[in-house]
Amino acid sequence: MTHAMAVPGAAGAVSPPESTWDADTALTNLYAAHWRQLVRLSVLLVRDVATAEEVVQDAFVAVHDRWSRLRDTDKALAYLRQTVVNRSRSALRHRTVVARHAARETVPNNGAPADAPVLAAARRAAVLDAMKALPERQREVLALRYYLDLSEAEIADALGISRGAVKSHASRGSATLRTLLSEYLEDRS
Repeated sequence: MTHAMAVPGAAGAVSPPESTWDADTALTNLYAAHWRQLVRLSVLLVRDVATAEEVVQDAFVAVHDRWSRLRDTDKALAYLRQTVVNRSRSALRHRTVVARHAARETVPNNGAPADAPVLAAARRAAVLDAMKALPERQREVLALRYYLDLSEAEIADALGISRGAVKSHASRGSATLRTLLSEYLEDRS
């Protein structure tokens, strides 16, 4: 008799007892179900497909290494999302340090962005530019809310902040985005 495997953290999934999940099985199922979604989340934050793929891959490895320490394996997907957000932040910090160092040596950067094919549409590029102009936390909240369609509770859990903070960051970020995008549309007219 075969049993369908439930993905931990998947909406509506009925999880078998914790003792039946090993790290390999659980993460294989999470990978199959959520890889693309997590890469897209990271792309919104780091604006680079290759970096985003590395971030997500590293997040899966980190969760695998810490699987035995997870208190609630049903929250593995939320833990993965939080790990992706945190590692995306680290990638941005690293990118900033590298850019500062390169600026000191006055080496011009004539290369096109690695994610140029993904950002081919001008409108999408404008949205991503506007997102980049937002403070880090507002950008993270909006990406999780509107791209992954997470609830306030899920966002709060993924970022380790209160639901009130999620509402505040979403409200401020949305207002700023409206202003930035209206300026973009006026410039194109």
